[in-house]
Amino acid sequence: MINWHSLNLEEIARILRTDFEKGLALKEVKDRQEKFGKNLLPEEELPSSWRMFLEQFKSPLVYILIMAGLVSLILKEWTDAIVIFIAVFINGLCGFWEEKKTSKILEKLKKFLRPKAIVLRENQKKEILAENLVPGDIIFLKAGDRVPADGRLLECQNLRIDESILTGEWVPSQKITNTLPKETPLAERDNMVYSGCLVESGEGKAVVVAIGSKTEIGKIATLIKKTKEEKSPLQKKLSGFSRLVGVAIVMVCIFIFLGGILRGGNILKLFETSVAIAVGGIPEGLPVVMTVILAIGMERILRKKGLIRKLTSVETLGSARVICFDKTKTLTEGKMELAEILATDKKLAFKIAALCNEAFIEKPQNPPQDWKIIGTPTDRALIISALKYQILKPELEKKSEELAKLPFDPTLKFQLSLRKEGEKILLFISGAPERILERAKNKEGWSEKIEGLAKKGLRVIGVGYKEISDLKSEISNLGKEELERMAEDFTLVGLMGLKDPIRKEVPEAIRVAKEAGLVPVIVTGDHKITAKAVAREIGLEVKEDEILEGRELDQLSREELKNKISQIKIFARAEPLHKIKIIQAWQSQGEVVAMTGDGVNDAPALKRADVGVALGSGTEVAKFASDLILLDDSFSTLVKAIEEGRRILDNLRKGITYVMANSFASAVIVGLATLFGWPLPILAVQILWNNIVEDSLPNLAYAFEPGEKEIMKRKPPSPKVPLLTKEMKILIFATGTIYQSFGLLLFGILWKILGMSLDYCRTMVFGVLVLNTAFVIFGYKNLRKNIFHYNPFSNQVLNLSALIIVAFFALSIYLPHLQKLLHTVALGWGSWLILVGISLASLALIELTKWYFISRRLIQE
Repeated sequence: MINWHSLNLEEIARILRTDFEKGLALKEVKDRQEKFGKNLLPEEELPSSWRMFLEQFKSPLVYILIMAGLVSLILKEWTDAIVIFIAVFINGLCGFWEEKKTSKILEKLKKFLRPKAIVLRENQKKEILAENLVPGDIIFLKAGDRVPADGRLLECQNLRIDESILTGEWVPSQKITNTLPKETPLAERDNMVYSGCLVESGEGKAVVVAIGSKTEIGKIATLIKKTKEEKSPLQKKLSGFSRLVGVAIVMVCIFIFLGGILRGGNILKLFETSVAIAVGGIPEGLPVVMTVILAIGMERILRKKGLIRKLTSVETLGSARVICFDKTKTLTEGKMELAEILATDKKLAFKIAALCNEAFIEKPQNPPQDWKIIGTPTDRALIISALKYQILKPELEKKSEELAKLPFDPTLKFQLSLRKEGEKILLFISGAPERILERAKNKEGWSEKIEGLAKKGLRVIGVGYKEISDLKSEISNLGKEELERMAEDFTLVGLMGLKDPIRKEVPEAIRVAKEAGLVPVIVTGDHKITAKAVAREIGLEVKEDEILEGRELDQLSREELKNKISQIKIFARAEPLHKIKIIQAWQSQGEVVAMTGDGVNDAPALKRADVGVALGSGTEVAKFASDLILLDDSFSTLVKAIEEGRRILDNLRKGITYVMANSFASAVIVGLATLFGWPLPILAVQILWNNIVEDSLPNLAYAFEPGEKEIMKRKPPSPKVPLLTKEMKILIFATGTIYQSFGLLLFGILWKILGMSLDYCRTMVFGVLVLNTAFVIFGYKNLRKNIFHYNPFSNQVLNLSALIIVAFFALSIYLPHLQKLLHTVALGWGSWLILVGISLASLALIELTKWYFISRRLIQE
């Protein structure tokens, strides 16, 4: 093992056969990629399909059912044994299919989070996928980046990296380039950067020494392979709920079994029936099916350019009410261009704007029209604007040497570049004009010009310079504090008004958001006049007293902000730390808050928000701290994601109501019949068959349920409303009671009064349970409206599942082999009409229950 931290740079260059000034040749990169492979961490090998299938049978209830099947075989009850084993197999098959589909969706989602890296190859800076890095590559780091590979530092300026994921030390490491002793422990190797760690501030240049599984984090990943993912609160809630229901069903089964024995029933039949009721009644598949609904919802959001990072967020997203968002890129196209310039010397202004700039040009030797400029929209726009005046950044850089720089600081709101031009040493500044004006010596007249440009809705950038005549410190030792202290007495040269066109879809998205009861709040670093002009352009009318500037916010106590928060529509000149205060103030009002961000300093706010929303063009830090990533940066994508979140919440409730209603029906029918001393109205094999066709298909079909038309005309659901609402409980109870009443009443009439054969009576009760499902599933499509107020056939998957339910029932009563297996008899048209009539009556009674809540406006939003 090579101790890279203890080697001098000449030795490292020799071992890695690389040039620190030019980087690797492309041919050498290709050769090394073939030798070392991709720069990817080792992942746990996905289980084979067979293993995934066998995992479906790891359930105590399935074990009991298999025992019942084995007992049936021993006692030569061939029919019951065959049906029990078929039921076990098909249940396992359904679970396997659902899990396989979910795995594929989640795997697809992972592919969208592919980090990038800035690398030097053949003397050119390029942006590439981090997975394509090789040992010997020269990489560049800046605040907000996630280190793409292990590397030895060549250069660094105020570079601080959070290495807590590797060392456990929460204090960021201050980086250096000095050679360190061989025995230096990992946590103190400050001349190294490690894959996966976050750059908190400053800039650096490093040579890659290890990639993939050879990195320090890769070695750990190789040992651990995979950390088991924590279940979401929703999944935990469903699992606990299923267990509670399971205990209740098992108690009912024990009661049925013991009651039947006391009445002299057949022990084997009672045992099989009890087990079948348990398996049919306990919604053990509910968490899996709900996960499928969530995963399919995530895929729908992805198709709309939103990437949900974890299942947990889907539930919260649908409940969001307050949306705090920035102007740049979220509302605008992120394609800034110069609209106006006011300067004492335009050529000098463009020169400063091009040099005091963090963007860089790939292949600067190409003609300017072929340049690919990498950087923020603002920095790119300044370089392009300078280019139009024949001022080329690469040529300027050849004529001057950068001695030190301060990258753009979101708190200071400016950046600095200390440069040597001939015998002169100049300090250039670029950033928020009012901040530069505070430090300028020529203040007169500029405030009016700044305000004039801001009123036009332009983003205003100020540029200035200062000649340094008494540079006392060693240039290589200049830190942030020293550069900041030097940033006084500038000559303000000019103002550049940049126009970033509003996205065409944003005004409509704002209208939809307001109609949906959402509260849009602009939180921006721009001047308040600029922010107000943009708000008006997108359809938000804002009064002067509805705007709060960052400095005013600082003066408010937490209680004062809490009382004022709902009145503010724009927070101007806001800093990243202000975002946390804004979030906390809204949350103290009981609101669910979504907050957008793209910078490294936005990460704490994104974590604090109920839904942290990162821009796809933002830093890796912001993305990893977020719940939702807007791949196209657009506000309209956020609104669409919230709409999809609401749809998913609706579908979860529909599926849960349907499943739970069916969970009790068979158990109570058999339980009451046992109390009455009647023969079993439905057999174990019929319950199992019913479970296969009744639960799996319709339940999964709710995942494909389209959103209700008025979904974005409702108020956001309150986070206090539980997943299982009062009306859902009533519907579950009502549906179960309706099923049980019709089933027992029909059995009593046919067997007790009319004296029909037991097989015919049981076939009819079996038909009641099965066909009721085929009709009632359409009533659950909308829990807020009666069926004649919406299209019940809008979900093709649900339509198909209803047809399959009827078809399978027909097969079970007409195919001789299935008749023998299920103890059914063929039914005539008269019997079918009775069953259809009962199913329609069941649907009508359920609709009546819904109407009761709707008419009294008891439906909880």
